[in-house]
Amino acid sequence: MKGIMIQGTASDVGKSLIATAICRVFAKEGYKVTPFKSQNMCNFSYITKDGKEIGRAQGIQAEAAQTAATEWMNPILLKPRPGHLSEIILLGETLETITGSSYRNAYYEKGLKVIKNSLERLSEDYEIVIIEGAGSPVEINLNDKELANMKIAEMADVPVVLVADIERGGVFASIIGTLELLSSSDRKRVKGIIINKFRGERTLFEDGVKWIEEKTGIPILGVLPHMENHSIPIEDSLSMAGQENADYHAVEQVEDQRYDALAAHLLAHLDWEKLNEIIFSWGINNEMA
Repeated sequence: MKGIMIQGTASDVGKSLIATAICRVFAKEGYKVTPFKSQNMCNFSYITKDGKEIGRAQGIQAEAAQTAATEWMNPILLKPRPGHLSEIILLGETLETITGSSYRNAYYEKGLKVIKNSLERLSEDYEIVIIEGAGSPVEINLNDKELANMKIAEMADVPVVLVADIERGGVFASIIGTLELLSSSDRKRVKGIIINKFRGERTLFEDGVKWIEEKTGIPILGVLPHMENHSIPIEDSLSMAGQENADYHAVEQVEDQRYDALAAHLLAHLDWEKLNEIIFSWGINNEMA
């Protein structure tokens, strides 16, 4: 199963929407494509047709991919609870509510096995997997037992595209800092960069694109303008100001044309040919050498 992993320099940089758009483009091109997020921390959830609870973003991405959502697309869902606790949902079923440290100690090895099994199950039915990371891949204090970013890219053996949010400022530092903090082997997986939420005249950022590419040796695949009123439900907690936590059920589907509009927005500003080259050439020419 070919694939790509969308990672970010931080939370709320737009990973979910970009992964959703990529799912729709590949689906429209006739591929059997599946979303995947190994571990999701969010109170917004999605109930599959089989009654399994997964992260809302993966349910939405499955809709965009024109396939039925399953628990294999988001094997671990952590729902934050008061008192530094998290409700542990494994393969769509609630197990227990425990502290973050207890979770790291008790579920790391179990989580790895469940994630590996989920990827294997998806590979039986799909040609392409679009994997979404969580937060940043360089949370140094957590990386010894991480289940959401580079460990998963390695497990699935896919290249990585790094997304940075220019709207919040500091885009150059966030890109360079992230790449510098990655191990040499992890950095070699990063084959493209996307600048997201751009406002203003694109021509004014040409020098910025050139500088980043020269500094990193990694191509900028696109500079995506900020998309207003996309009507795709948000997921990240940083985007939830003033909203109630709520489940998003499979019957409450987004209008299908919204996914087409999101995909068109992506294609208008992304080097789709280059992204395809990254995905389909991975592993052929010893990319990690």
